Amino acid sequence: MRKRTKIGLGVLGSGMLAASYYFYEMAIATNPKPFLSNNRDLSDEMVRLMQPGQTWIKEQPLELIEVKAHDGLTLRGHYLPPLVPSDRIVILVHGYGGVGTDLAGFAYLYHQAGFHVMMPDNRGHGKSEGNYIGFGWHDREDCLRWTEYLIARLGQESAIFLHGVSMGGATVLMTSGEVLPPQVKGIISDCAYTSVNAVLAYQMKRMYRLPHFPFLAMTSLLTKLKAGYFFSEASALKQVKRATVPILFLHGGADTFVPTSMVYELYQACPTEKELVVIPNAAHAMAYFEDPDTYDTVVERFVRRILTDEAVKK
Repeated sequence: MRKRTKIGLGVLGSGMLAASYYFYEMAIATNPKPFLSNNRDLSDEMVRLMQPGQTWIKEQPLELIEVKAHDGLTLRGHYLPPLVPSDRIVILVHGYGGVGTDLAGFAYLYHQAGFHVMMPDNRGHGKSEGNYIGFGWHDREDCLRWTEYLIARLGQESAIFLHGVSMGGATVLMTSGEVLPPQVKGIISDCAYTSVNAVLAYQMKRMYRLPHFPFLAMTSLLTKLKAGYFFSEASALKQVKRATVPILFLHGGADTFVPTSMVYELYQACPTEKELVVIPNAAHAMAYFEDPDTYDTVVERFVRRILTDEAVKK
């Protein structure tokens, strides 16, 4: 009986270990992500709607920039100078599995408004080095590194905004809890998750109909060993409680990939000047495409208000 029990426990343990490796390779390692294709929670219209921005960005005089991350990785991104001299800068932070120029549509809006535009490739994405996805946690330090580079290059009088979508939205919120240089004036977060634990538990149940325990805990431990962070560390909700700059929260009202409920938690946790806009009927990362007029107006108003307040202070 004891022998059978030991064998059974051994098989169970091996199975859970194999499952944790599977989930690590699926979610954290920089492998192809087939679950993003034909996903019921992601809009099939995304690629088509992004096309005008992609056509525009290919015609722009982009400069490929390199910086060194805190852990020695080489990070790369594309920089687009403004049409006229300006002290305004936006850092656009892309989502899971993407690249910086995915946000070309946003780049166009900011560029037309006279901004320098920086579009980094997150670690483990695009042209940047790295063999794992940071889910915003290590990326928050990378985001700070980009701000340091831009301030050194463009001057101490720079006014920097961080604008992220999906994982990028979580990244800029995680960055908000760090000690920011005074040049960072505001943050725009679009469809961010509250924490890696929360979003992966949600996805594990939705995609695989599995309870998060023990699989999530074991995958988190493996991620700590291989990528250097526990899922419990990577919390936008905890970080936003320490925010010191104004934050604009955006989300789609029909988001079932990162549930809309998460944005209300994030908004409530934020102690600074803040604004919340939920776009009805918008699926994940589709708020702009669902209602571009409202999105443009809200972002422009938020940025203009902050810049006006800064001008008054001077």
